[in-house]
Amino acid sequence: MAQGEVLEFEEYVRTRQDALLRSARRLVPDPVDAQDLLQTALVRTLGRWDGIADKSLADAYLRRVMINTRTEWWRARKLEEVPTEQLPDASVDDGSEQRADRALLMDVLGVLAPKQRSVVVLRHWEQMSTEETAAALGMSAGTVKSTLHRALARLRQELEDRAARSREAEGIPARIPAQPDRRHDERGRERCAA
Repeated sequence: MAQGEVLEFEEYVRTRQDALLRSARRLVPDPVDAQDLLQTALVRTLGRWDGIADKSLADAYLRRVMINTRTEWWRARKLEEVPTEQLPDASVDDGSEQRADRALLMDVLGVLAPKQRSVVVLRHWEQMSTEETAAALGMSAGTVKSTLHRALARLRQELEDRAARSREAEGIPARIPAQPDRRHDERGRERCAA
């Protein structure tokens, strides 16, 4: 690789590193893993930097490398998981409502398949258009739409299931039965309160 290309890549990383780290953070929940993901993607991209003819597409290329790398990690770690009798305690460090919501969202995103998660992240966090998302992920716009639809339905269902389990754990009935209105008889006439 020529010295000029190395300098161009360094300048690109310097100007785009914050946005790219945010993208990585949305793909993996742990901040340290996000930094590792970005570093790995940058190393892989550096080796192919001269092959990117249109440097304005470098962000899309790098996001795709991050998605592929995250998928590789997910597949490798999936084999390392060991089931346990008890779930680990889930805690939020600072207790603020915003951080709790963010942690819940990141946790709920974990129920999605990698392809679905990638589509949700690019469409809703990165605010990419359907066409941009399709180009970044190498799929058709129709596939992006249908994948997004299924992913959002799955997220909605997961949130509803978690809310129901939370209500059950607190002893709150899932549905409060309607009480009859005792002021009216069957014909709808008001009873006299004597």
